[in-house]
Amino acid sequence: MFFAPERGYEVKNTGTVLFPLVPLLLITGLSEILVGAGIIPKYLLPAPSRVLSVLIEDPGTFGGAILETAKASGLGLLISVVLGLFIALLLSFSSLIRKMFYPYAIFFQTVPIIAIAPLLVIWLGYGLPTVVASSFIVSVFPVIANSVTGLLSTEPIWLDLFQLMDASRFQTLFRLRFPAALPQIFSGFRIAAGLAVIGAIVGEFIAGTGLGGLVDTARNQQRVDRVFAAVLLAAILGILYFGVLAALSRIFLLDQKESSNE
Repeated sequence: MFFAPERGYEVKNTGTVLFPLVPLLLITGLSEILVGAGIIPKYLLPAPSRVLSVLIEDPGTFGGAILETAKASGLGLLISVVLGLFIALLLSFSSLIRKMFYPYAIFFQTVPIIAIAPLLVIWLGYGLPTVVASSFIVSVFPVIANSVTGLLSTEPIWLDLFQLMDASRFQTLFRLRFPAALPQIFSGFRIAAGLAVIGAIVGEFIAGTGLGGLVDTARNQQRVDRVFAAVLLAAILGILYFGVLAALSRIFLLDQKESSNE
């Protein structure tokens, strides 16, 4: 009985990794066959083998580009997590603050980043600051929205208990609301991880650096294979961020569960 849950957990984890590989391998193999047979023109869709060849032939360019994008998106994500969580704590602490400022958070989320990016270049110039700002603007709202939702979703019975114990608002916030909201907070972090890469790519379209600049240059050259290679690296970067935050989420939530059991 003791080992059964562990075996089930291992099978579940193995399936989580292996099952998504099935459609990926099928689509990759089918694309290779259709492009190789000339059914799909190479200028519309490059063969997966050609995309891999491009990455192997020019590792310096693609390696430097992904490092630039990783640096910018990583900084943007970090700022989103820290500042977004701080804003969420302020919004959840006071209903008056929430009514005054939460609509602005929604407003900034609705403004297309592609329309703001040229202004960022005017304000911040070409280079890293513009890309980081673009990444931050795109990724901060999920952190704020999910964190506020989690902080305001505490069970009323626990709030009544803290009130009976004469706990202050700060004690209720940091000892009850915040720990209870951790699952939704980390959910916002994971959503922001992918958006941070997207925001960085958009900023790089304008700034001309990183994977975004590489995609823009390849588009002008009609090099679809290089476009796909850059997009593939951007997707891998987003998945890496997501995986790291998912692992941190499991660690923190497991520690929280063990502490509550003690």
